Amino acid sequence: RSKLQFLYFIEIITRPVRKINLPFPLMSSAAPPSTSSSFTSSTPFRILLAGTSACCGAAFTNPVDVVKIRMQVEKHKYPGMFSGMKGIAQSEGVRGLYKGLGASLCREMSYSGIRFGAYESFKELYGAKDPKNTPLYKKLAAGASAGMVGSAIANPCDLVKIRMQSDVEGTLYRNVFQAFHRIYQTEGFKGLYVGVGQTVQRAAVLGSCQAPAYDHTKHTLKNLKVLEEGVVLHLVSSFIAGIVAVTVTAPIDLIKTRVMSSKPLSDGSLPYKGTVDCLLQTVRNEGVMSLYSGWVPGWMRLGPHTIVTFLVFEQLRAAVGMRAI
Repeated sequence: RSKLQFLYFIEIITRPVRKINLPFPLMSSAAPPSTSSSFTSSTPFRILLAGTSACCGAAFTNPVDVVKIRMQVEKHKYPGMFSGMKGIAQSEGVRGLYKGLGASLCREMSYSGIRFGAYESFKELYGAKDPKNTPLYKKLAAGASAGMVGSAIANPCDLVKIRMQSDVEGTLYRNVFQAFHRIYQTEGFKGLYVGVGQTVQRAAVLGSCQAPAYDHTKHTLKNLKVLEEGVVLHLVSSFIAGIVAVTVTAPIDLIKTRVMSSKPLSDGSLPYKGTVDCLLQTVRNEGVMSLYSGWVPGWMRLGPHTIVTFLVFEQLRAAVGMRAI
């Protein structure tokens, strides 16, 4: 019954939108036939399109991402999303809200490009033949695998992004390239992979819920004939995927951020010995609910990011004649 109520709710809220006459097709009765060449349907090209789409999402949500990082690192200084954004703009200027954008784009092009672009290849590797009726467990496994591979490769970009965004004074690094060079000089090659364990763990969880949630929601709505292929279906599916992703990954995201942004203590040791130690210290000192510190800015970042990324990705795929997700 609850499932029917949910589907009826989706049908009601999208009914007004479907009646609007737009200069482009909002929905079609069927997905356009694939006219792509072997190259444009290949995994490397999908990774390129996915990375480009994710960069659009990252550029749109970077100010929110900066506030989210600050709230996770120094919660007492940033009591809320909007007050934090206002405070950063006043003290650091508008540019302060775009700290780490270069590193963020680098990260999205590599990490998110692989996470979304290789997702379908992993599904096929795990035996998925029919996109309309692929078992959920294969989607979860494919998403987790793509996320883990992408995050392991892109960890240096993720590290630089967090370091730059958490730098209140803006004195640590002049730009992305100088940040890479300085970290390598002072901390060695291993320094670029600080927090890689937490990054891969988060990516496995995020990968197993974001793309699969979009994929599963989209094909469920299509199979039940609630919505047809088009922008409204992509919008609803990506909105639901965003909520699922931010709720599941919020605690892991907080732990990862704190480990990556931590600075050596006076004796040269790090404040956290690893994921479990950081988790225990956080819960012991701040309570269990502190693991969801920054959930609202997390949603305001990951929610729109997910929506923009999938909307752009689907449009780019259609533009080159590639089959929809």
